[in-house]
Amino acid sequence: MATKKFIELKGFSEDELNNEIEQTVNAYNKLKFDHAVKGLDNPLSLRDIRRDVARLRTEQRRRQIEAMSAEELAGRSKKRARRK
Repeated sequence: MATKKFIELKGFSEDELNNEIEQTVNAYNKLKFDHAVKGLDNPLSLRDIRRDVARLRTEQRRRQIEAMSAEELAGRSKKRARRK
């Protein structure tokens, strides 16, 4: 089942997605610093933001794979086969 955030990400344009990734990573780094210096009221917020970054980057990668040509996809499969 798709989450609400995932469905919302599909509506983003490339620029919006890149901007959102940048903002979320900056927020995560700031929270991480604050947590190291003075601690946070809710340290689980770090986990939530880290997961949001992962969702955003996953959507970005999914779009890159969709935009690949058949030759690039075939080369990608060879790389994945070598890893096994």
